[in-house]
Amino acid sequence: MTAPGTDPGTGTDPGAGSRARRFRSARRVPAALTALAVLGVAALFLYDLAAVRSGRPAMSWRGDLAHWLETATPADLSVQLTGGALAVAGAVLLLLALTPGLRRILTMRTPGQGAAVHAGLGRKDAAQVLRDRAMEVSGVRTVRVKVGRSHVGVRATSHFRELDDVRADLDAVLAVGIEELGLAHPPRARVRVRR
Repeated sequence: MTAPGTDPGTGTDPGAGSRARRFRSARRVPAALTALAVLGVAALFLYDLAAVRSGRPAMSWRGDLAHWLETATPADLSVQLTGGALAVAGAVLLLLALTPGLRRILTMRTPGQGAAVHAGLGRKDAAQVLRDRAMEVSGVRTVRVKVGRSHVGVRATSHFRELDDVRADLDAVLAVGIEELGLAHPPRARVRVRR
């Protein structure tokens, strides 16, 4: 006989060896703004280049830019400020490209190695489930639950039982509740009980 949630052939948890992937944000707004800025600058240069090739004079800003590039040195404040702004913009875009972005979604365990399922649970939803569980404990009057990536913060008020008894019951109920959420990386509960 095998425990619930285990593979009958091996007696192991099917999701134990699989590595759950975090959810990634599509980042449509930064990508669209960057693409529009690059497209606008490229279109402006292309239009001016086509105008010069067709015999018309170049735009005045291009002459001013060429003159500024001839005379400006890296020691100039305007060059340093422009370079700093471009470096900060590049660092922000690089950070957006490398970080997952969807921190409000907790990754759930997958049923097996080859499963195409990628399930997640919102932090607020997980907090609501754990709050409902905590409210079932005898002696608990109010509960506030905040779910993070590695910890669940629980603040409860008790009105008629010993605080140590309420805390022990909350620890047990929350441990079961967190396990039943099916998260790939179950967070640890930090429980505080007061009158």
